[in-house]
Amino acid sequence: MTEEDRTARRRIPRQIRILLSGGIVIFVLEYLVVPQFSLARNHLRLLRHVNPLLIILAVVVEIAAIYAYGELTRTVFTPFSPRRRDVMRVNLSGLAISHVIPGGTAPAGALSYRLYSSMEVPASTNAFGLAAQGSGSAVVLNLIFWLALVISIPLRGINPVYGFASLVGVFLMLAFFGTVLLLTRGQAAADNWLRIVAKKLPWITAEQVTRLLTNVAERINIMTSQPKILRHALYWASANWILDASCLWVFLLAFGHPISPIDLMVAYGLANILAVIPLTPAGLGVIEGVLIPTLVGFGVPHNPAILAILGYRLVNFWLPIPIGGLAYFSLSWWRPASVL
Repeated sequence: MTEEDRTARRRIPRQIRILLSGGIVIFVLEYLVVPQFSLARNHLRLLRHVNPLLIILAVVVEIAAIYAYGELTRTVFTPFSPRRRDVMRVNLSGLAISHVIPGGTAPAGALSYRLYSSMEVPASTNAFGLAAQGSGSAVVLNLIFWLALVISIPLRGINPVYGFASLVGVFLMLAFFGTVLLLTRGQAAADNWLRIVAKKLPWITAEQVTRLLTNVAERINIMTSQPKILRHALYWASANWILDASCLWVFLLAFGHPISPIDLMVAYGLANILAVIPLTPAGLGVIEGVLIPTLVGFGVPHNPAILAILGYRLVNFWLPIPIGGLAYFSLSWWRPASVL
């Protein structure tokens, strides 16, 4: 088999993935997103009663959520944290990519890794920090959701969808803590396994794998031996999720139908946990499709619920795309500041 044939065979699955992803996006837009806009259009008169100060407040709260995520990044990169403005620009760039590509977490992570490498963040700190940021944040979301669920079930009863979301969360938690345990307590076994894999890959050596694994394990030990860093990471990850959920709550308030914080976190956690399945960019359509009936079930009228969620997703999902694009180009125009 020639090299061209092998290249063609590698390209086919990629093309199929692109076609499938494009088909899923079109399906979601056609049957989940666009109909919601159509329904909301018939009730735009509700916008006349919205307090514009509350809309501004919602935007400010969402900015605060993004800032909290940036502080989470700086915490897990300790002591090699880039300057705050550079972290914000890199995070916004990755956010924009994850919002336009199905399963965009992977390419967003690759872009962030490349940008942080250009800021002289060590490879082991870079790899561990990005992994801890994403996985740790997901673990915190699950903890918040489960806590809200425990409080909500005696008041609202059990919904089968809650169980499915909790099961997804269990797998995420097991994957996260299993990886940490493997790297800290089973480093020799992980090293042997990765060496076998490395021998089959032309662009990496077994020595590179061992060195990276050792450095990442050391980073984990450093993090776990410094409770202050762990507390800060937990604080900023929690702040990110709670502030983002608060943005949705402010939109509900703007349309005159706020709900209890417990109901809010159940609906919000349920939508975001189910959105972790990489079918659409950043859960586009999934989050809307889960939030609307859940909030309606919690007593929010259907039309205000649609308008509040569409307003929230405009701030949470759509606005970061152009802003993230500008952030990426700003990194291209100006040399990033060196690490502190």
